[in-house]
Amino acid sequence: MAFNLPQIKNFDWSLLIVATLLVLVGLSVIYSVTLSQAQPDYTLLNKQVVFSLIGLFLFFIFAFFDYRIIGSIAGIIYTLSLLILLLVLFFGTAFHGTKGWFEFFGFTFQPVEFAKLAVVIFLAKFLSSRVADKIHTKNIVSSLILILIPVTLVLLQPDLGSSIVLLVCWFVMLWFSGLDKKKVVMTFFIFLLIFIASWFVVLEDYQKERVLNFIDPARDPLGQGYNVRQSIIAVGSGGLAGRGLGLGPQSQLRFLPETEADFIFASLAEELGLVGCLFVLVLYCLFFFRFYRAVKIARDNFSQLLVLGVLTLFCVQVFINIGMSIGLLPVTGLPLPFISSGGSFLIISFIFLGIIESIIIKNKGVA
Repeated sequence: MAFNLPQIKNFDWSLLIVATLLVLVGLSVIYSVTLSQAQPDYTLLNKQVVFSLIGLFLFFIFAFFDYRIIGSIAGIIYTLSLLILLLVLFFGTAFHGTKGWFEFFGFTFQPVEFAKLAVVIFLAKFLSSRVADKIHTKNIVSSLILILIPVTLVLLQPDLGSSIVLLVCWFVMLWFSGLDKKKVVMTFFIFLLIFIASWFVVLEDYQKERVLNFIDPARDPLGQGYNVRQSIIAVGSGGLAGRGLGLGPQSQLRFLPETEADFIFASLAEELGLVGCLFVLVLYCLFFFRFYRAVKIARDNFSQLLVLGVLTLFCVQVFINIGMSIGLLPVTGLPLPFISSGGSFLIISFIFLGIIESIIIKNKGVA
């Protein structure tokens, strides 16, 4: 049967608890930012609450669903994601120079987040079915072509951050699927060639500026480097215990841009300080540890690669988002999982979590 209610003892509640705590942290920061307005508008906060509830509902749906059925339709999911990525280039809505959203009745949907789900599932299925071949060169090339199709469509939006996430997921999943380590150098040079080609052919000027300003943020302090400088100031001004929710001047006076999305970690650091940041980092560490345990108990190649792919995706987004908030990485516009505002990635994240829960349940309990 597709649906089979799991025994309570086989359910990893820690995954859900940690994710819920991260969501509550995000809602607290969004609420704090809302207070800075002369006439507070709680529309964004209310939407985020609705998205959280939808995500929780879908989490339980997919947790009770047999993940192996999802693997059997991986090709269909992948093809659908490519179609949606293509359609958004023609019929999508542009925000901040990126044409990557569909807008319906005041709500927006970002197809690239669904593409992340589809690509991870498809790669897990594709690579797991070729483990017996020990991943020959033809399999590496095939997987590269299959990942470059969605990556190219995402770059055309253009969305550099999500493209990086997809490529890193591909590389990690390929590495652990049986890749001959002697071919690591070849794979590295493929990445290098892709980057060089993207720099001269695909990347927009503003994306090049982000990389150049990462190397030297002072080169354009009032332009592209402004966001990073304000973010660093916000993080540094938080001190040990922070200034308190609703009391951070960088966030409340809007010197810090995108306080509820791209730079929500900087806003959190300013208002909750080092203590709040460490609390969030501990939650993420617990979160990733449970994923590691799920990898250990997974009994088939598909489930192992799927958990590994999801773990990589979350790790990369956390690393890049926090890195750009403290000036260590270029600004890419990637949300902080379960904390940043935005319904598309939050809902997809809960679906990911539900699938991982299904893997844990089907593989005889929590490790």
